[in-house]
Amino acid sequence: MHPAKPLYRHFHRIAWLAVALAACVIVFGAFVRLSNAGLSCPDWPTCYGKATWPTTAAQVADHAATVIRPVMPGKAWREQVHRMIAGLLGVLVLTLALLATRKRPKGWAQVVGAALAVAVAIPLYMRGHHPAASGLAIVAELMLLIGAIRWSNADLSRVAVLTLAVIIFQALLGMWTVTWLLKPIVVMGHLLGGLLTFSLLLWMAWRATGIPIVSGDARRLRLLVVVGLLVLGLQIALGGWTSANYAALSCGVEFPKCAGAWWPTHDFREGFVLWRGIGVDYEGGILDNPARVAIQLAHRLMAVVAFVYLLSFAIRLLRIPGMRGWGGVLALLVVVQVGLGIANVLLALPLHVAVAHNAGALLLLFVLVTLLARLAPPEVRT
Repeated sequence: MHPAKPLYRHFHRIAWLAVALAACVIVFGAFVRLSNAGLSCPDWPTCYGKATWPTTAAQVADHAATVIRPVMPGKAWREQVHRMIAGLLGVLVLTLALLATRKRPKGWAQVVGAALAVAVAIPLYMRGHHPAASGLAIVAELMLLIGAIRWSNADLSRVAVLTLAVIIFQALLGMWTVTWLLKPIVVMGHLLGGLLTFSLLLWMAWRATGIPIVSGDARRLRLLVVVGLLVLGLQIALGGWTSANYAALSCGVEFPKCAGAWWPTHDFREGFVLWRGIGVDYEGGILDNPARVAIQLAHRLMAVVAFVYLLSFAIRLLRIPGMRGWGGVLALLVVVQVGLGIANVLLALPLHVAVAHNAGALLLLFVLVTLLARLAPPEVRT
């Protein structure tokens, strides 16, 4: 594997800092969601009109957002701190995009132009000019996507601007999560977008660092990793859909049976309606129990598929000299992740276990993306 040649010697350090911060955003976001604090700041990007958050209800008694949600300072800080960390991550991703494209023809112009469009869109949105704000956000995304298509990835410019485009869309999803009152498809999309951001940053950090894992089976293993990422991604999406629809305990606190049966009453058609319109408050969920049971069953069945595939892949790695460490780590993470999922059910979704389950998915993603970025056949070793 030839390492990418970014145009700044500390690029890889900034990328690794962004990876660590992205992991914090994802895990802390899970804490916010699972502690039911997702609507504790009903406006965006402020919290009851404050750049920080109110510490007492009296501070914002006349703010319009109090009509949507009463002030809960114990929860509001969680949501606003999450936004602040995400904003800092956005600054780091913008920095990486600027560094990666600074010697591209008009590279800085495209990145800076997109950033300025977003910077203007935010106050427009806050003043109620939503169509204009949305138009500027679309312009910013198109500018970045055009750059990603035009440029190669030799200096990481393509993946850097693509990551910036993803994080801008993540900001939109974060806004819609609040303004559309925890709409499940948006909540799930926000989770997947965060994990995609983490994956792109991790891939970029490894490529900038340039430490290959040389193996004669590299090409076949990379193909198996890609399949593993697809399986894991689908399982994470189902987990996000389960959480967004408050279906984690739809089977009660029993496992492996569900509601006293191996195949209880369920409604897959209702459980997987992705779009239900705007204006409905989804906090606590709106589905009846058969629909939630269907979601939980789908998550459990896909968990079996993911467990079998990833454990089989881990066993394969254990048989390859030089890959045994990665195989052992992957096998351990898969077993622990399944154990955390079962514990979530049997212990009635304790917050620390539920957050750990989200972190477990992140660690599995870390292993697979690392292998994808670093695996290289012997003939291209540098």
